[in-house]
Amino acid sequence: MSALCQLTGARPGFGNAISHSHRRTSRRFDPNIQRKRYWLQSEGRHVRLTLSAKAIKTIDRIGIEAAVAQIRARGVRV
Repeated sequence: MSALCQLTGARPGFGNAISHSHRRTSRRFDPNIQRKRYWLQSEGRHVRLTLSAKAIKTIDRIGIEAAVAQIRARGVRV
């Protein structure tokens, strides 16, 4: 599964892991990505979305219809 949120566009961040001796090695900060299924009332079907935990909270606040409209406005197919 790709570490990309369909609603917010959250992607992995990159940085350094710094040890006790202060040696640096590359590391990756992945967003908390979940696959979630929602009922889309206007189309009479379920949609399965790949979302970050923050995006799930956003959908709880604004509703699935508005969220799907935002996702489609970004050019992502739902």
